Amino acid sequence: MPDPSAPENRADALPKSWNPAEVEADVYRTWDEAGYFRADAQSNKPSYSIVLPPPNVTGSLHMGHALDHTLMDILCRRRRMQGYEVLWLPGMDHAGIATQSIVARQLVEEGTSKEEIGRDAFIERVWDWKAESGGQITGQMRRIGDSVDWSRERFTMDEGLSRAVTTVFKMLYEAGLIYRAERLVNWSPVLRTAISDIEVKYSDVEGELVSLRYGSLDDNEPHVIVATTRVETMLGDTAVAVHPDDERYRALVGTTLEHPFTGRQIPIVADDYVDPEFGTGAVKITPAHDPNDFELGLRHNLPMPTIMDESGRIAGTGTPFDGLDRFEARVKVREALAEQGRIVKEIRPYLHSVGHSDRSGEPIEPRLSLQWWVKVDTLAKFAGDAVRTGLTTIHPASQEPRWFGWVDDMHDWCISRQLWWGHRIPIWYGPNGEIACVGPDETAPEGWEQDPDVLDTWFSSGLWPLSTMGWPDQTPDLEKFYSTDVLVTGYDILFFWVARMMMFGTFIAAESTERALPAVPFRDVFLHGLVRDENGAKMSKSKGNGIDPLDWVDRFGADALRFTLARGAQPGGDISVGEDAAQAARNFATKLFNATRFALLNGATVGELPPRNALTDADRWILDRLESVRAEVDNAWDAYEFGKASEALFHYTWDEVCDWYLEFAKVQVREGNAASTGIVLGTVLDALLRLLHPTMPFVTEVLWRTLTGGESVMIASWPTDSGIAADPTAATHVADAQRVITEIRRFRSDQGLGPGQKVPAVLEGIDEAGLTEQLPVIRSLARLEEAGDGFTESASLEVPLTAGTITVRIDTSGTVDTAAEIARYSKDLAAAEKELAGTTAKLGNEQFMTKAPQPVRDKIAARQAAAQQDVERLEKRLRQLRAGGQADATVGSA
Repeated sequence: MPDPSAPENRADALPKSWNPAEVEADVYRTWDEAGYFRADAQSNKPSYSIVLPPPNVTGSLHMGHALDHTLMDILCRRRRMQGYEVLWLPGMDHAGIATQSIVARQLVEEGTSKEEIGRDAFIERVWDWKAESGGQITGQMRRIGDSVDWSRERFTMDEGLSRAVTTVFKMLYEAGLIYRAERLVNWSPVLRTAISDIEVKYSDVEGELVSLRYGSLDDNEPHVIVATTRVETMLGDTAVAVHPDDERYRALVGTTLEHPFTGRQIPIVADDYVDPEFGTGAVKITPAHDPNDFELGLRHNLPMPTIMDESGRIAGTGTPFDGLDRFEARVKVREALAEQGRIVKEIRPYLHSVGHSDRSGEPIEPRLSLQWWVKVDTLAKFAGDAVRTGLTTIHPASQEPRWFGWVDDMHDWCISRQLWWGHRIPIWYGPNGEIACVGPDETAPEGWEQDPDVLDTWFSSGLWPLSTMGWPDQTPDLEKFYSTDVLVTGYDILFFWVARMMMFGTFIAAESTERALPAVPFRDVFLHGLVRDENGAKMSKSKGNGIDPLDWVDRFGADALRFTLARGAQPGGDISVGEDAAQAARNFATKLFNATRFALLNGATVGELPPRNALTDADRWILDRLESVRAEVDNAWDAYEFGKASEALFHYTWDEVCDWYLEFAKVQVREGNAASTGIVLGTVLDALLRLLHPTMPFVTEVLWRTLTGGESVMIASWPTDSGIAADPTAATHVADAQRVITEIRRFRSDQGLGPGQKVPAVLEGIDEAGLTEQLPVIRSLARLEEAGDGFTESASLEVPLTAGTITVRIDTSGTVDTAAEIARYSKDLAAAEKELAGTTAKLGNEQFMTKAPQPVRDKIAARQAAAQQDVERLEKRLRQLRAGGQADATVGSA
């Protein structure tokens, strides 16, 4: 009866080819059901923890998410294999504006509205929507292999997390760090709420520049001319500002001019903010609708009338324009000014940057509004000092200046939103104007009313590392896994999310009295770049260049998606990806599968290695290279250099194991070294599959289980230092053998010999070069036969090596069709010349060189260099063929 554990029978357990779609779902289900993802807070193992940046409950996985998740999964899988108790904690954000907008639209489609059904009923509808439709992203996370602890999944509106939000609000309020004030905010007239800076996207808009005249229409009487792209805001003007040193207006400073529509007296004020060289050197000041004007208004104690209501309609001005939409008013005000003769220049087109709501698309309106704010001075100092003192390290260090630039110059944070879905602000108002902040374990006095606003989503997500682990309660998770080891995120939200978590985490630690908390929420911050298309352009729906990561999973497999992203990921750098890269990663997974299957069919097994002196040079070389690559991969991942680690594993697998050692191994088995070669093969593949597992979990799981018979590579130990010194002599012999084989193959190709065509040859100098052991391999891989009777040398090649020169004499008589070879080489030369011309033209294109990212330019330059070499080689061979002479070559001397 056949032994099922024998390598050849274990190979039969594998499918004939690698088809990810047939196995990935089952493999993931096996991991999940086995409990491999679950963390044990009672474990004695050292802890390692990461919290997943919470995706929006309304969202789906995009390439930025896929990159984030891949890198975090790599870190977590590796640490588990290294013996850590790993918690990777997942969850979702309630996404206040986005979620409210979806449910509000549904109500409109049903013929009603949120206002009609009321706040309580609306919030109930949102929870219903969340239960039925929210969170599709969790299914997508499973598709790409996220090894998160699903038993600890959190949602920012969960009861426990809501309790944390209320707790920290009260802490900040009682510390005097939360206050209510009328300040300028980004206002969305469509959503009718303040929105955060990250929800404002700027784009150039073709507007019009209107120059209008304040004061007398007589040039000899006091007047000033100002220009604006938003002429409707002049209804809220409360001053005209000029530079203090501008002689043109010195006499007017301190005087007033009458507003043409409201009758208000508009003072002329002097302020260094004004650029006297720009335009007329005079600017209109609308403090309630422009950030710079607001600051100037504070300095000069100016009135700040708000001239628009929540929907962007003119209101409260006492002019005929009240009730008009702001864009309608822009036209009507301009026309009215023209009727008065106050338009002093021809209105001209003007391209300027305008902020738009990322959610609703309309231009945002800077608007004076009564809101709740966090005073950030103290908190920002905590966040900055955490990095300055080394409590938290930012990777790469080149991002530190951006961090300090933000936290050292941070403005107070508007935390209130005029929404119904979200954490309601825990402030209550009494009938006589009393105000109280009510904590999570407190009850508001009877008859008091709660503030109607909710908190900015970033407020609750700023507590994510703490609230997800049970704070403010004393929980085992908090004790074991906080602070977290690393935060993995894109540099584009360094300020909006990372800074807020740091501010809250350091503040809470400083305020903790019952039990000391670690000073920071995470010890490392790894910042990666954006995922761009293969031309380096930012992905966007409008450009049509976005890539759905799940489409790649369907077509290429999850391992290919992950390896593509990891291979391109370097600290702080953007990543350019395209289908060619995904297909290459798919080919890599297939190569690994085929190599393992082939190795099993040829005796690969896992066991104790024979003594070093019983191994061949090739055996010792591939084992030494494995140790070198292991060390390189460990160092790279410790430094968050995912691309470097991926490149090392790729080239070791493809270039050394597959292209060389497997070929050496075939000959060694044929020469009688089957047992030791099989163990070396098994040892190398066992370690290699474990090293590749964090990046390519699915294919490595299938192959490792088949190779070793083990339960799962997920719970296998991480490869460690072998402690065996490398053998430089073996490495030299193998490198020399590779050089000989490579040069013979190239020479054969130049001679027009087919890849599988064997020819008789004499090799001189083998013993002197120390390659006696490698001679069978050289003959096999170079397709050379022993020279027999009738051998006639027709071509020769000299290959200089470390310890001498090998001369290869080949008999090609009767094997080459000269006319056919001339035709073939001529065709190849034409293709090489075309490639050379195309790459040269591209590198000479100034626009391309300016806009293309460096990796793309490097790739074109490498293609140009390769094409140049091909042209020179092909021209040389054509000259030889046409001359009809014998070819001789010395490597490196041609």
